[in-house]
Amino acid sequence: MYHFLRCANKIIILKRLLLVTGLIVLTSPLFAQTSVLTGQIRRADNQKPVEEAVVTTQDGRYSTLTDANGQYRLKLPAGTYTVVAFALGLETTTQTVLFGTEPQTLNFELTELAKNLDEVVVQAQRERTFGITRLKSVEGTAIYEAKKSEVVVLRDLTANKATNNARQVFAKVTGLNIWESDGAGLQLGIGGRGLSPNRTSNFNTRQNGYDISADALGYPESYYTPPMEALERIEVVRGAASLQYGTQFGGMLNFRFQRGPKDKAIEVNSRQTIGSWGFFGSFNSVGGTVADGKLNYYAFYQRKQGNGWRPNSDFTNNTAYGSLRYQVAPKLMLGVEYTYMDYLAQQPGGLTDAQFAQNPRQSIRTRNWFSVHWNLMAVTADYQLSERTRLNTRTFGLIAGRSALGNLERINVADLGGNRNLIDGGFTNIGNETRLLHRYTVAGQPATFLAGVRWYRGTTTARQGDANNQAGADFYFLNPTSLEGSDYRFPNKNDAVFVENIFNLSSKLSVTPGIRFESIRTFSEGYYKQRVFDFAGNLIVDNRIDDAQVRRRSFPLLGLGVSYKPTDKLEVYGNVSQNYRAINFSDLRIANPNFAVDANIKDERGYTADLGIRGSAEDFFTFDVTAFYIAYKDRIGLLLKADQPPLYLDYRLRTNIADSRNLGIEAFGEVDIPKLFGNREALTGWSVFANVSLIDARYINTTDNTIRNKRVEQVPPVLIRTGSTLRRTLANGADLSATLQYAYTGEHFTDATNARRTSTAVNGVIPAYQVVDFSAAYRWKWLSLEGTCNNLLDAHYFTRRADAYPGPGIIPADGRAFYLTVGAKF
Repeated sequence: MYHFLRCANKIIILKRLLLVTGLIVLTSPLFAQTSVLTGQIRRADNQKPVEEAVVTTQDGRYSTLTDANGQYRLKLPAGTYTVVAFALGLETTTQTVLFGTEPQTLNFELTELAKNLDEVVVQAQRERTFGITRLKSVEGTAIYEAKKSEVVVLRDLTANKATNNARQVFAKVTGLNIWESDGAGLQLGIGGRGLSPNRTSNFNTRQNGYDISADALGYPESYYTPPMEALERIEVVRGAASLQYGTQFGGMLNFRFQRGPKDKAIEVNSRQTIGSWGFFGSFNSVGGTVADGKLNYYAFYQRKQGNGWRPNSDFTNNTAYGSLRYQVAPKLMLGVEYTYMDYLAQQPGGLTDAQFAQNPRQSIRTRNWFSVHWNLMAVTADYQLSERTRLNTRTFGLIAGRSALGNLERINVADLGGNRNLIDGGFTNIGNETRLLHRYTVAGQPATFLAGVRWYRGTTTARQGDANNQAGADFYFLNPTSLEGSDYRFPNKNDAVFVENIFNLSSKLSVTPGIRFESIRTFSEGYYKQRVFDFAGNLIVDNRIDDAQVRRRSFPLLGLGVSYKPTDKLEVYGNVSQNYRAINFSDLRIANPNFAVDANIKDERGYTADLGIRGSAEDFFTFDVTAFYIAYKDRIGLLLKADQPPLYLDYRLRTNIADSRNLGIEAFGEVDIPKLFGNREALTGWSVFANVSLIDARYINTTDNTIRNKRVEQVPPVLIRTGSTLRRTLANGADLSATLQYAYTGEHFTDATNARRTSTAVNGVIPAYQVVDFSAAYRWKWLSLEGTCNNLLDAHYFTRRADAYPGPGIIPADGRAFYLTVGAKF
């Protein structure tokens, strides 16, 4: 009770600090005189008011939404503005106004997008992003000014969404190394700028703005991946994203689900997919708006199953989701969401280099299984305090677990039967994040203030011991009261407060400072066993060691961003922010014959810095080029050792290796070919894109000659993704699209010593590989037909060497595969 009250008092102090800080800004005497632009937006055809239309200045610095009567209020300082009004399904309209210190009225009439073109113009306007765009300076209750951001627009992609094919979906996001552990997209593994892709753990991974990983700090791995078929967009933020979303080096990854249509009481969408190796996927959703437009709902269920490219790769996956959003009052919106996911997958295990060269489709593990269940809940509230001030609060919780069962021995040791190893993890957490965003003016220039608090409590359990000697998916311990490996409980407490502010020094130059204060307390309590076997396999030592640890850290993180926009279509930006990454719970006590963990392992610290230029040229060419630097102090990695008697076999030691630095350039460019040649009304769209990343990551500040100046593991020095999308509207109004993509990943290593090959195949080089994918889609009214060929040229390659499940050893990527999807929307 004492600890509970102590934590509660700290939360109260943090919230009071937030309130006081907000009041200081709200009552600042520096505010310049402003006035109000008001008006109403109506439909041109029937003069009905348009609700939730967007009214914004062309530079995006000031914006608001219309109410149920189509009316809006927008506070502006004196000046000349181009005001833009738009709404879903209606033409965008602009007007220029010379605004003084007196209130003015500016009304808009929006016309319906022309239907006589069989939705050609609608589709062309909606898909002009060709699947990629970026976040505005301020969206919702978040600030993205001067930050590196990318947004994947799922509806604009011609890709294999049924299998969550990350290689296709993230093709236009720069600097990502992608692991391919299964062909069904059960788990997402991406890492940016030279950070490990392992279960996307270097990103703060979110869904609709709240956490979805097992434990945001102690075990930030994401076993659950939202279905791409259900998503509206994916937001990726790098660089200074750590200040608003956590301490991590990788940035933030946010999956935003679709919502029910606002103009229908019910809409049903059904997509059925068949594919190679017995793949079957069924996605079905329903959504709409009822109760006089106040209640929006959306729900889906997805089922996936298949046999896999290799033997012993059967899987089944079920995912369900439901959301309700209710407009309680004109200024208050409440929401509730629930997500359920489970899957069971047989794992074919890894291969040695010789086995992969002989036949990458073979499997020598028949008794390995992996099971995951996920229950994710969230309650949200949005309150518009005024036209300038918005409050958002999100309370979220997770009840989840994962179980890995099988033989973890080195892949060069035959599985001769015997008891299997079971690692069982449970994750229970609850958290709240509350944000206040306020727009104001300073010295005649717009400014935006953001402050927030975060409260998080989580408990992870980790148990490891013997399971039966059979081959089935039997997830139970033989001796649950006295496990052969370990039995731990890891409570975790995290409190944080953060503040950011956009200061516009002129109409072209802005500065965005920020600070985040973190309080982290991690605990471990349990026991582990020290067991020694003789050469005949007899147990000769069996010691139980009780263990308890407490780690407390409190520290500030600082950041600064600068943005210069010489024109509306060009921006030069830079930012720098401090980072921190706590050790994972799995680093504390997991027994694995393929690696050992240093008992003195400690947290990592450092900073990231960006300098970039982005923009467009006459709407036919968009680009974003960024130079980045990541400084890592006490980086955790893997060293190859052979110093354990009596056999002196090679093994990997997970420890703080040394400091490291990642230096690189990311470049993206896309050309709209018809617009390049001046045809802006073409019914045929054709884009060509290139995405190139060059990364040099090295170990520095070390006296260890085996790793000094060696390349950091899991960092491809070259990443190239390029492709082209062709769209054509046919005479019957149907839309036909096709995308061809090429991906190249340069040679890289899996340990700090840059070993090229080892007997266990856990360490070694990952050779350069290249993959080509082709997708096509036909959409006519309510019907859609999509086809994909993954790995068109049937390349044999691998993206990772696993030290545990789904290995150990080389995990081959899937060969050529075909998929066909039939969809209907009513």
